[in-house]
Amino acid sequence: MKPLVSVITPVYNAEKFISDTIQSVLNQTYVNWELILVDDGSTDGSLDIISKFTQTHTNIFLFQNDKNSGAAITRNKGTKEAKGDYIAFLDADDLWLPSKLEKQIRFMIDQDLNVSFSSYNLMDERGNALHKRIQALETLSYNKILKCNYIGNLTGIYHVKSLGKIYTKNLRKRQDWLLWLEAVKRSGSSALGIQEPLANYRLQSDSMSANKFGLIKYNYAVYRTGLQFSTVKSMFYMILFLYEYIFVKSKNTIVLPKT
Repeated sequence: MKPLVSVITPVYNAEKFISDTIQSVLNQTYVNWELILVDDGSTDGSLDIISKFTQTHTNIFLFQNDKNSGAAITRNKGTKEAKGDYIAFLDADDLWLPSKLEKQIRFMIDQDLNVSFSSYNLMDERGNALHKRIQALETLSYNKILKCNYIGNLTGIYHVKSLGKIYTKNLRKRQDWLLWLEAVKRSGSSALGIQEPLANYRLQSDSMSANKFGLIKYNYAVYRTGLQFSTVKSMFYMILFLYEYIFVKSKNTIVLPKT
């Protein structure tokens, strides 16, 4: 039997998108997965939508936080409940392409990988293609990801049986970067990136990608609070980060022709 993949999806007031997100998992050509949705105190119709799926699919599970607790605690709760050989993440407004799991798990088994990720396409809030792609690096070392996060969280997968479950610190933003830093560090080798896009990322107006002030504030917190670097070391790495983000990582955004 193919290995079980646990897909973890934090949910907070996602009624506009959650049905399509769940459906993108149901559409996977790889069938041995479980979807763990953790609701973080939604006040909209998210729970009603999710309940309809859990009633008809035995591999979709819903858990709820006692109160609104933030993305880090919510993802950690999903990780605790996961039973898979691999753990993958999919936010409640993003989408996977149908062959995502099949291609990525095969890639990881063939290459004997503990961490992998892929390219992904950008879409707007309404799901329209923005004709832009974030191209994955072929190889990603710990020193490289320490300068800037090159793993789109919706594409990352790590091997639980080799690395153990990875829990992240309770930062308000950028917990995913901390998680992938830890995953690459534990693996003891570089993560490999699939060049083909396997997911669609929804770019919303309040996303980190659109908020330049938040980009500095929350990325500094990764170094200072998450990794517990000294103030001087954190500032040094923030300089490295800004250079990497502006002059290096920006080259990974590819404009696609409109068809």
